[in-house]
Amino acid sequence: MPAVTFLTLLKVKRIEDISISELCVSAGIGRASFYRNFNSKEDILRGYINQLFYGWKSGWEQNGNMPFSLVIGMIFEHFEQNREFYQLLNERHLIYLLKDVILDIMVLKPDLPGGEAYAKAFVAYSLYGWTEVWFQRGMQESPEEMKQLFQSQGL
Repeated sequence: MPAVTFLTLLKVKRIEDISISELCVSAGIGRASFYRNFNSKEDILRGYINQLFYGWKSGWEQNGNMPFSLVIGMIFEHFEQNREFYQLLNERHLIYLLKDVILDIMVLKPDLPGGEAYAKAFVAYSLYGWTEVWFQRGMQESPEEMKQLFQSQGL
């Protein structure tokens, strides 16, 4: 599995220092197979992030009327539960890969009415910024504390 192999390599090397050839040899796959499934090394991580969020997101979508403060708490709990992976992303300066997942969670689409689109964008990018700073600070605050801090800002 390329994702597991890639994460193993990423623990000891920067993403720029991992070649596609090295990844393919380590994963036991051909380069053609890699490029059939991925456009870049970052695509492997995007797929892994989406896989991690899939179970969380499907449970959240079933409870569509959940207050946003609970969603925030659940997101930070998810990060805490997968702390090792997200710390690795932070150490390798790859947290930016979370942006698309957060925007997807906020259902940020260009066809939304203006006020709703801008409000959701404000919250989504605020959440992304808070997440990035939380990782940079070593995830010191608990998910509950992060939820409360977010609420205290009126978000």
